[in-house]
Amino acid sequence: MKKLYKYFFRGLITILPLALTLYLLFIMLAWMETLTLWILRPLFGDFYIPGMGLVVGMLGIVLIGYLVSDPRVRKALLFVELPFTNLPVVKSIYSSLKSFADYFSPTGKQGEQSVVILRMPDNGLEIVGLITRRSFADLPAGFLPGERVAVYLPMGYMIGGYTVFVPVEWVQPIAMTVEEAMRSSMFAWMARPPSSADNAPRP
Repeated sequence: MKKLYKYFFRGLITILPLALTLYLLFIMLAWMETLTLWILRPLFGDFYIPGMGLVVGMLGIVLIGYLVSDPRVRKALLFVELPFTNLPVVKSIYSSLKSFADYFSPTGKQGEQSVVILRMPDNGLEIVGLITRRSFADLPAGFLPGERVAVYLPMGYMIGGYTVFVPVEWVQPIAMTVEEAMRSSMFAWMARPPSSADNAPRP
């Protein structure tokens, strides 16, 4: 009975990430298919090929990316964003999501940032974080003097974390991408590289 219990949870842990990923992809694809059918039906009637939603959705995203690359379109987009950047509650949500998306965009701040290990003097504790700011010229006065950086410390099992402002000599860059650091932090660094996981002894 104990082995059956162990095999059940081992199988559940193996299939759960795959099942959730496929489920989310299915929901996104179904939404795109429905939206595409609603747009194309007035033009083509009942003519429809399964998969057109995915193709049209990808082409639409590429087209939007191409349009917003034009400075004139970006300027016009500022007027569209006015309601989202001025309403009290909506402003906080929209600004946070936009900043998060801009950070991970190819032309955003991600390429300028790095994953670091934070080590405080006379303390053996090591914390992995992301440098999110190196300049404080546009911030209000009051920060401690000296060359400092802002380090975001993500929390496990939830979207959240802490931002600390520390001397630059307290941080050391490590060979890890932002995506890898965020993914590892989300699951409390329990995930192991495939090679070590495969060679680990099984109970």
